[in-house]
Parts: sequence; structure tokens; C-alpha cells
Amino acid sequence: MTLFGGASDPLRSTAKRRDDAAPWRHVDLFIVAPVVVLSVLGTVMIYSATRTPIEQSGGDPTTFLDRQLLFVAVGLVTMAVVATVDYRRLSDGAWLVFGLAVVALVAVISPLGTESKGAQAWFQLGSFQLQPSEFAKPAVIVALAALAARSGGEVSLRRVAQVLAVTALPVGLIYLQPDVGTILVFFAVLGGLLVAAGVKGRHLTVLGLIAVLGVFGMFRLDVLEDYQQARLTAFIDPADDLQRAGYNQNQSQIAIGAGGFAGAGLFEGSQTNLSYVPEQHTDFIFTAVGEELGFLGAASVLALFALLVARVWRAARLSADLLGTLLCVGIMSMLVFQVFQNVGMATGIMPITGIPLPFLSYGGSGTITAFITVGLALNVGMRRFV
Repeated sequence: MTLFGGASDPLRSTAKRRDDAAPWRHVDLFIVAPVVVLSVLGTVMIYSATRTPIEQSGGDPTTFLDRQLLFVAVGLVTMAVVATVDYRRLSDGAWLVFGLAVVALVAVISPLGTESKGAQAWFQLGSFQLQPSEFAKPAVIVALAALAARSGGEVSLRRVAQVLAVTALPVGLIYLQPDVGTILVFFAVLGGLLVAAGVKGRHLTVLGLIAVLGVFGMFRLDVLEDYQQARLTAFIDPADDLQRAGYNQNQSQIAIGAGGFAGAGLFEGSQTNLSYVPEQHTDFIFTAVGEELGFLGAASVLALFALLVARVWRAARLSADLLGTLLCVGIMSMLVFQVFQNVGMATGIMPITGIPLPFLSYGGSGTITAFITVGLALNVGMRRFV
């Protein structure tokens, strides 16, 4: 052994092992990279979808661009903060965060909330809107993962009931807004977590039957408003009501079809420039991608999402504990469902539910929430050796 410690120095070896286990050395750049690329592309597409109508009204065409850049910047910082704090410590405060989310959901349906387009789902903060149901997504994922992880891979019927009860509280409050799309996201997260937690097959079968009966009952018992039923069923035959429920999907399909293989070119989409697609910068942002960047651009976006989901799944498999696995599965379930549903409604194979496309759709609450969930996945992957 040398005076200053050579390769055989036990102190140096111990320091090296600690350094190798340091979380920051295991940041998954294949999670970060697609998120950054999608966010940049989404910001450009939002500008493309909003600049013409704003210019025609005499406003500043960069209004939505500037705001989305701010949302992305805040999201990146939030993602870094969430990734820094050990997820096992975060789970210790899961019920506090869950409680705050529930309080916010109660407050938003009170006179404190703001109604827009038939739903009371936002707090108006100056020129910005805050949507509590979006922030409730990671809160519920963490709470459900912490609860299910206590079963150690053998989930009893009692634990299933507890998980369902925890999910039912925010779902019931969101239904009162009403926001059917976000409710479906919670159900997707619930299903993914239950499977990953080790729920018995017969319990899953019963829950599946209850879900089918529940959907059937919502339509038969008029639980949903007429306009909600029309939006959910319009994709079956959009031509049946082109002036109302089927209009959005018809116009979105025209826009995507107009893009062809290589696209009309950035800022050159006729459907986009003429604002034929309603809510194009939010729910239907994928139509701007399809028209201006064509099949190549749309396929590239889906490939980036596939890479992101694959790396989150990798983090779930390599997690040091069941809690980390369940967190990643919940995040993966949310991402997969939102992407499939959003792209599906834009292409006409899924009903219109108002679910944003993560990292691409305009909106502060949705954008920051997406970064929070990815930060949790990074968190788990970074600590797989700790």
C-alpha cells in the first residue's frame, strides 16, 4: 500500500463504491432527452397553431409561445427537484400531498373555482389558470403506490378495497366538475398499479366486470350530460353530426390527412393556419404535427413517446424495491393512456375526452404535472443501487 493510498487502499475503495452508488451518476438521459425534444417540438407546434388567429385579432402572436416556454422552464426545474429528493422520503409524505390535492379539488368546485366550457375545474390566477385535477395525478400515484407496496406483492381483498376507496375520493370530486377524461386517466393508473402490485386474477376479473357495468350504467341512467354522451360516442360515426359532436374529429382527420408523408411544412399547414381544428393548441395539438410534419413527424413523436415509456418500464424493472416499481408502473400507465387516448381521438379511433398530449399540448398544469411524473421515474432509476 502506497503512502497516499493505491488501488488496494480500503478507504479509497469504499469511497469509490459510494461514488458509484451516487444517484446523480445514474440519471437516465434516455428519459430526459425525449422529454426535452417533445417539449421543444410542442412549443413550436403551439406557436404554429395560435399565431395566425392572434395576429388577425391584433394581438401578440408570441403570447402562447412565451407562456409555454415559461411552463416548460418551470417544469424542468420541478422535474429536477422531484428527482433530487429520495422517492422513499417522498412516499412518507404521500398522504399529506394526497390530502392537499383533495382539498384543492373540493375548493375548485366551490365558489373559489372558475367555470369554463361547461366545467368548473380551474382557479383563475391573473391571466393564468391552475387545474387541481392535473396535480392530483402524481399525488394519487404516490399515495396508491405507497399503500399497495405495504402488501409486499400479495394484495389482499381488504387492501384492494382500500386502494379503491383512495381512488374513489378524487374521482368523485372530479366527476362533480365534471371532467370525464381525467377520471379515465385515474382508472388507467389504478388498473396498472393493481396488476403490478400482485392483485389476484379473480379480483381483477370482478373489478373489470364492475367497470363495464359502470360504463353501461352511466349511459343508461343518464349520469352523463347529453353533450358528454355525444362527445364520447361521436367517434363511432362522426358523419352523423358533423356540425356538433363529430365536427372536431372530422376536422382533425382532414388536417392529419392533408399532411401526407412528409407534411406541408412548418407553419404552412392550411387547416392549421385557417384555424379549422377547434382547441388545436391543447387537445388536438397532434393534428398540427400531422399536417405540418406529416407521417414522418407524427411517427417520430410516437417513437419518442415509445422510448420514454420503455425507459420508465426499465426503471420499474430495475427498481430497488416494490414502491419504486409501483411508482413507475403508475407513471407508465398514465403516459400510455394519455398518449393513446389523445392521438386516438385526433385520428378518429377514440372518443373525444379532452385529455392533453403530455409535453406537447398547451397548458401550465398539464405540462408541469408531466414533468413531475417523469421526475419521479428518474428518481426511482437513479436510486436503484442505493
